[in-house]
Amino acid sequence: MASANSQPMKTGFEITKTEAEWRKVLTPEQFRVLRQHGTERAGTSPLDQQHGKGTFVCAGCDLPLFTSETKFNSGTGWPSFYAPIEGAVETTIDKSLFMTRVEVHCHRCGGHLGHVFDDGPKPTGKRYCMNGVSMAFIPG
Repeated sequence: MASANSQPMKTGFEITKTEAEWRKVLTPEQFRVLRQHGTERAGTSPLDQQHGKGTFVCAGCDLPLFTSETKFNSGTGWPSFYAPIEGAVETTIDKSLFMTRVEVHCHRCGGHLGHVFDDGPKPTGKRYCMNGVSMAFIPG
């Protein structure tokens, strides 16, 4: 789980690819967000309105990240969850855009997923605000 004591992002991931290899398997928008730490526009992801039962997986490596049981409507325009699947994500401190935030990454490929905030619902009080383009939804 994320905490304010996040560590620097590790460099050795289970799945590593060159920039050219990532560009071959990701759409331009997925590459911008997952590999260049971009952010999709609020309200543009269909996953924000995905309310079916299933699993949200990393668009870069298919690692299961979140389940539908932890998803909630935050009203922010991005898919939000109160907890990831245990061991699925890692966090680092992001000091871009003149602020300090906790950035969330895929544990397996290091892809940028979004940020986590301390204003979510019980039981964790966390809001994992994810870029929908960083994930895919697997019903079930």
